[in-house]
Amino acid sequence: MSLELGLDTFGDIANGPDGAPLHPAVVIREVLAEGELADRLGLDFFGIGEHHRDDYAVSAPDVLLAGLAGRTDRIRLGTSVTVLSSDDPVRVFQRFSTVDAISNGRAEITVGRGSFIESFPLFGLDLGDYETLFDEKLDLLAAVVAEQPVRWEGSIRPPLQVEKIMPATESGHLPVWVGVGGTPQSVVRAAHYGFPVIIAIIGGSARQFAPLADLYRRALSEMGKPELPVGVHSPGYVAATDEQAREEFMPHFLPYMNKLGRERRWAPMGKEQALQQLGPGGAVYCGSPDTVAAKIVDTVQVLGLSRFQLKYSFGTLPHDQRMECIRLYAEEVVPRVRAQLGED
Repeated sequence: MSLELGLDTFGDIANGPDGAPLHPAVVIREVLAEGELADRLGLDFFGIGEHHRDDYAVSAPDVLLAGLAGRTDRIRLGTSVTVLSSDDPVRVFQRFSTVDAISNGRAEITVGRGSFIESFPLFGLDLGDYETLFDEKLDLLAAVVAEQPVRWEGSIRPPLQVEKIMPATESGHLPVWVGVGGTPQSVVRAAHYGFPVIIAIIGGSARQFAPLADLYRRALSEMGKPELPVGVHSPGYVAATDEQAREEFMPHFLPYMNKLGRERRWAPMGKEQALQQLGPGGAVYCGSPDTVAAKIVDTVQVLGLSRFQLKYSFGTLPHDQRMECIRLYAEEVVPRVRAQLGED
């Protein structure tokens, strides 16, 4: 199976020329331009994440993906992630089967719990039901995407018994991935439903996730299921040189990590810690095309990946730098990765 190389964005809100945060509408239009560029340059996948907070512009990624479906020709379009716990699985399927129709079969869903909890009170959900909401909604989504009569019963909604959910996809198969962090239960659950996984690496070395990837494959085998793809989502930034990449990325990376740290009561991150995250053993794929390509190749080989998704937007990183990062990733990093893996 050929390696797929793609991009992710959350629609991070950057600052304008006056130093003030851009309006979310501006950021959304920038995301559309970034997706169009990714398609023109031949990348395999473009993912947009769902959030409900003021540092990200995108709360309805399927709407942006529908817009991109009409502006792009070949790139696969998906989420990174859809917060399934606070959504309705039937509506998720309907929205993405619609995107699938508009894009001529290029839509995907990646479902997960998300990194934040703002959507729960926003939609009147009890955080005490956190585990049950995801477990039962994933179970219902699995029944719905089979595109067969649904006979489902759980505790979070009345039983569902329908013969057909419209609109059906033309292929009869809407790809669903499960975004996972570091818990064994997450990968075993995904294996149970026969869904491929995207491992979100936001801290530490990719090597520490090798046991998770191995567990997923063992679970598939023990359940009598075929081997399925494993992907990785991780932040990164590409510039002409390592020094330029660090200089341009650090002013956006470090403040945002410390902003999250204050929310989550992490210890403050200093510059040296940040540089470690940007280095060979860290989670951030930051550097020249040679450096980023070598790090991706190592991750692909260690984890046996079928897909790598670079989260190219981060904090207040401006649009022009994101566009240049996309260009370098597509034109310089991807060919190096494929050559080193013998796929050129």
